[in-house]
Amino acid sequence: MKIAVVTDSTCYLSAEEVERYHIHVVPIPVIIDGRSYDEDVDITTSEFYDRLRNSKSFPSTSQPPLGEMINLYDQLADEGYDAVISIHLASTISGFVNQLKTLAPTIDNIRVIPYDSQITVKLMGYLAIEAAKMAADGAEPEAIIARMDDLRSTIGEYFVVDDLQNLVRGGRLSNASAFIGSVLRIKPLLTFDDDTHEIVAFEKVRSRKKALARVEDLFVQAQSQVDYPLRALVINANDPEAGQTWADKIATQYPEIPVEQSYFGPVIGAHLGEKALALAWMKDFERA
Repeated sequence: MKIAVVTDSTCYLSAEEVERYHIHVVPIPVIIDGRSYDEDVDITTSEFYDRLRNSKSFPSTSQPPLGEMINLYDQLADEGYDAVISIHLASTISGFVNQLKTLAPTIDNIRVIPYDSQITVKLMGYLAIEAAKMAADGAEPEAIIARMDDLRSTIGEYFVVDDLQNLVRGGRLSNASAFIGSVLRIKPLLTFDDDTHEIVAFEKVRSRKKALARVEDLFVQAQSQVDYPLRALVINANDPEAGQTWADKIATQYPEIPVEQSYFGPVIGAHLGEKALALAWMKDFERA
């Protein structure tokens, strides 16, 4: 069976990774001052943050037109694919994957399998890479889904943001949490809740330095609770120097753990705002 892997632009994979693993990436629109831009097509990450600082209103995001998805699936069918695994950002922050689940049964020229990553950013990109590698090796869809389910269950992540207003206005966090963060100058630690998979304020810390240290403590706890190797990911919102500094620190402290630095592109940056930092981890799919 010939299987294609599709994901969306919030995977933040490099062009080299997309090409190497033959992953098809669908751009997610971001809207700034009434104008829509396809992420990484019409606007780069640096351009987005430049415009964000000068925008007259808070940015928002949208979903790719379903017609474009139908065209993509038709194209893959014409190319000889029997099935497509379509891996997308968490249904708790976008309705896109649920729309695809409704669409899938209506497509009869290729089997479409929408997959809720329950996450986003390069953590989702890792799932897409593993799916693509397995597809290239001839694995069946059910085996690929089972492997992604396993990896997804090992994901942990904590975000430190400077300003919660974007999350609040976009409906991704409660107003009460925003009030505490903005008035008392408290840095909230955000995470995806393990049960609801929604973004929640996990703890409140009084400085960025203490917030990052608390996230490191949580990473240590996570390591002690698993019996498989981890890989780590430091993610920055237009603050690569801070991201690199933190990634270097983690890599020095835990030389046995691969540490990669990534970024929050326009769509996720629209909700987290500039200067956000995150530390994330999951089972190292290259070693386990």
